[in-house]
Amino acid sequence: MLRFESDYGEGAHPRVLELLAASNLEQTPGYGEDHYCEEARELIRKACSAPDADVHFLVGGTQANFVVIEAALKPWQGALCADNGHINVHETGAVEATGHKVLPLPAHDGKISAEQIREACAEHYADDSHEHMVQPGLVYLSSPTEFGTLYAKEELQAISQACRELGLTLFVDGARMGYGLMSEVNDVTLADFAALCDVFTIGGTKVGALFGEAVVIASPALKKDFRYLMKQRGAMLAKGRLLGLQFLALFQDNLYFRIAKRADELAMRLRQAFTEQGWPLLYDSFTNQQFPIIPDDVLQRLSETYSFSFWQKTDATHSAVRFCASWATTEEAVNQLIADLSNNRA
Repeated sequence: MLRFESDYGEGAHPRVLELLAASNLEQTPGYGEDHYCEEARELIRKACSAPDADVHFLVGGTQANFVVIEAALKPWQGALCADNGHINVHETGAVEATGHKVLPLPAHDGKISAEQIREACAEHYADDSHEHMVQPGLVYLSSPTEFGTLYAKEELQAISQACRELGLTLFVDGARMGYGLMSEVNDVTLADFAALCDVFTIGGTKVGALFGEAVVIASPALKKDFRYLMKQRGAMLAKGRLLGLQFLALFQDNLYFRIAKRADELAMRLRQAFTEQGWPLLYDSFTNQQFPIIPDDVLQRLSETYSFSFWQKTDATHSAVRFCASWATTEEAVNQLIADLSNNRA
């Protein structure tokens, strides 16, 4: 079985494992206060052109999301996001469990706009009962989105400006950040995220690490006491160096970016192969996630050799599915799938 259903099915890049093994018996301070974590922080600050940013390493994406959002919000505030946003549909109410409501907005290609954010805030304060309602306090974006789409720099600038005018924290979930940064249509850099956002994450779990997300905090207001909340929420790993080591390996010699670019290139080959079969794409994704609409009988035959994720039925005889390329996807696996498609063996 050749697996294309996710980008976190493999373990870790060999460079990560090598560094973990080489340092295995070294004794270091705990809780992320070791020299490996600090070296990784410096590499990330350099990559973000943000020498004053705080960088913290957490175990997973859901954990990073709810800790950041809880740190940013007052008790009566909630988080605006796309209705398909990860915190709204794929985290089992983790944000709500902290006491903060998720406030979804209708998504367009997986994205929300500055205009929607302004309208949501205007509608809130125009209501005479607004003091009895959850107040918007933060905007949550994903880059890439759940649909593999990207915010253009112009869109991100407009959202950032709206958030600053409205007093909202801007938080970007970068669980698949590498695949977005290296997309052939992307025009946003890590430095742009650091300049335009209050806080964002750089995902390792889906981009070459065994596990781990880096939280990059640019806003001075969020920096103070963030580690207190990490500890309270079980997000301060005693063996913190295990996280820092992984990001150190990934950010040396641009490894993170190189492996993400390769995954995107393989995904673009799949995209072309799907369209050459005459199968439309549910979303116009130029990242590692592709969403072809395929006849159900073909999917049944494909499922004998390949794994992929069901997304939605599009009509009585067709379904949209997701194929993911990852940092570890082999060219041989992609070649085999493309050959099966082009030879009509599927």
